[in-house]
Amino acid sequence: MTFSDRAGFAAILDLCGRYHDALHRSDAVLLGSLFHDRALYAATTDGDIRFWSMDHYLPIVAARPSPASRGEPADGEVVAITFAGPNAALAQVRSSIGERFFTDFLSLVKIDGRWLIAAKVFDYTTRPRNAAA
Repeated sequence: MTFSDRAGFAAILDLCGRYHDALHRSDAVLLGSLFHDRALYAATTDGDIRFWSMDHYLPIVAARPSPASRGEPADGEVVAITFAGPNAALAQVRSSIGERFFTDFLSLVKIDGRWLIAAKVFDYTTRPRNAAA
């Protein structure tokens, strides 16, 4: 791994940490700052495939009670980061909200030296919080 790859890896880990923090606190302003203006939100759960813009998605985040306000643990984790080149990468992350356990694929682009989420594609499973994975 070259020095620039290490820097990119660290920057993406930081982005993922802020992403999980924003979701945990339902902070739509912070979350929006992590996405490209034309980013895509795509959900695939139960065959109900949705494609939303950030203008549709971020107000939903802002309006919902945060997991933090309900005393839920901040459990975001980075599973993998893969680079397609110096300006494109994919981060696989996991987290939960209530009884929903999410796996997100974040397609990332580096623009003007800054990593941004270009697309969020995810699915989730539902189970009681105390059930085994």
